[in-house]
Amino acid sequence: MDGSNPGSPVRGRRSRWLWPSAVLVAVVVIAGGFAAIAQPWTPEFRHGGLTVAPPPDTGQVFPELVPARADAPAPTAAGIGAALAPVVGSPDLGAFAGQVSDAGSGTVLWSQDPAKTMIPSSTAKVLLVAAALLTLPDDQRIATTVLAGAPGELVLVGGGDPTLTTRATGGYYTDGAKVSELAAQVRAAGTRANAIVVDNSLYTGPTMAAGWDPIDVPEGSIAPIEPIMTDGGRLDPSADYSPRTAEPALDAGRALAAELGIDPAAVRVGAAARNGRQIAKVESAPLRVRLHDMMIHSDNVLAETIGRELAIASGQPASFAGAVAATSAALTKAGFDVSALTLADNSGLSVDDRVPPKLLDSIIAAAAKPTPATTVVSTDSQARPENDPRATALAPLLDNLPVAGGTGTLAPRFVTQNRQGAGWVRAKTGTLSVASALVGYVLDRDGRVLTFALMSNDRPPEVSRPALDAVAGALRNCGCS
Repeated sequence: MDGSNPGSPVRGRRSRWLWPSAVLVAVVVIAGGFAAIAQPWTPEFRHGGLTVAPPPDTGQVFPELVPARADAPAPTAAGIGAALAPVVGSPDLGAFAGQVSDAGSGTVLWSQDPAKTMIPSSTAKVLLVAAALLTLPDDQRIATTVLAGAPGELVLVGGGDPTLTTRATGGYYTDGAKVSELAAQVRAAGTRANAIVVDNSLYTGPTMAAGWDPIDVPEGSIAPIEPIMTDGGRLDPSADYSPRTAEPALDAGRALAAELGIDPAAVRVGAAARNGRQIAKVESAPLRVRLHDMMIHSDNVLAETIGRELAIASGQPASFAGAVAATSAALTKAGFDVSALTLADNSGLSVDDRVPPKLLDSIIAAAAKPTPATTVVSTDSQARPENDPRATALAPLLDNLPVAGGTGTLAPRFVTQNRQGAGWVRAKTGTLSVASALVGYVLDRDGRVLTFALMSNDRPPEVSRPALDAVAGALRNCGCS
């Protein structure tokens, strides 16, 4: 998540689009200067003497997504440079580095220290999503199971799903599996038990990454990373920044115990035999859903568990080291230059992470690159883009980015300042007390897709974020052909 407390990053909030609705108009019936008295047998009586007029015809709204213009004029480096000159020199950006590219041609149009390694904060999640899309099936689910253990004992086995919820409906995560369903299956099997062992042996190594501040657990940005937890370790499953538990696996076992009427004191954590009879099983939402939740709300716990999911599929240890190694390997295999990449985690919460903006921009540019299947041959002199096999795999990344002034962590931004970018900028945010970043794409005034990676260090977020938004807004306002 992008921040944890006042004085640290400002938190993203969910929002809803409100659509206009028809208004019913009530008209008082007047006769001879007096209101007509409705009789009990007339329709008007039911409305207190009012006649309800039919709603006015307000027309219908047909939301529609259309592709960027295939014949949009190509922006020039000079045009982009002129548009950005008034904003990229702002002292509010602090130590600033960035890169802007034309998605249609893949040409880098503007850059400032693009190879400089910067603290990425939560924009590091772009790397993880790209690696996952390139490696894992998008319908992959994670199972949480209950096995028969020793006599009178159940074994709750963590498979790496932090979206398991204690709520009967509407858990924090989309379509999360339910503890109550696990309990229902146990009861249906007729299994009686008076103790629960929670097996969290799937993950190895530390539960907290280098560069994490322990205060971020009670302040709600993270929980110790264990292969089973409920609602991402939140004590309040409805809140983005609820305080988190320091014992996620143990608390998950206690939640199941509560459902089954087992004494919570009879719950312990330990590696148990995996050869017991399976009694119950629930599964997470598909990977594509979890990736979307993770990006829109910048969920750090979900990022770290998906990183271990990637590690396991890649033959790496299910640890921080294994997860970042798997991410780096997947990007390298896809042809991205990760030579300057340093990661301590996959969420970007660590202040030890370092990423150059050119790597982040190159990933977004690859995802946004037109493919032969989506390209219309225009009559101008622009060459048809070469086929990039990465584009099809990475395209879902674009749909996972928050919308400026509209969704996720960008909902409160571009609202009172830099309004020209509202609804047009789609980007992953990143916010720590020492770093802010914005990585995504925007349609310029000519209808051309521009990708960008904008990274600020050494300024507090309340100062740097509006300055970053101003740069993205300038790209939206640019008619730079």
